Amino acid sequence: MYYASRHLPLSSTPFYVMIIGAMGEKIVVFNRKARHNYEIIESFEAGMVLQGTEVKSLREGRMSLKDSYATVDNGEIFLVNAHISPYSHGNIQNHDPLRGRKLLLHKAEIKRLTGKTEEKGLTMIPLKVYFSRGRAKVELALARGKKEYDKREAIKRRDADREIERELKHRQHQ
Repeated sequence: MYYASRHLPLSSTPFYVMIIGAMGEKIVVFNRKARHNYEIIESFEAGMVLQGTEVKSLREGRMSLKDSYATVDNGEIFLVNAHISPYSHGNIQNHDPLRGRKLLLHKAEIKRLTGKTEEKGLTMIPLKVYFSRGRAKVELALARGKKEYDKREAIKRRDADREIERELKHRQHQ
């Protein structure tokens, strides 16, 4: 099997090759802890305003969403604490890795999200960052933080489902 854009065998492709999602988007990074730490209420897509070296660094897959969130400031939404590593071949005009990045949404969506985030316990967190048709996008989620006992309950439920699935598979093979 060959990697589409480079015509190289998969074994020789660089480690930073992005995953291609179901809709043809190239996924840069997932927020793995988001679904564990938060109850996802609603998710939506937003564009990102980036500098040139940030785009190049994203294409190398050098981003972390750990402890990042989105906030509303003067009718605009910003992604805070998202770390994009400086571009490896950049010069003195490389970007600040932790700067706030403006997110692009329709004004009606921003107003609705502003109202929802003012509710007690709701926040906006990034689930993943990806490229869609060459544009950097972020999937944001409106979420409520889980308590510790909710996390334990979810783990128990997941383990029970795995056990049931294992039993069903075992019974089918006999």
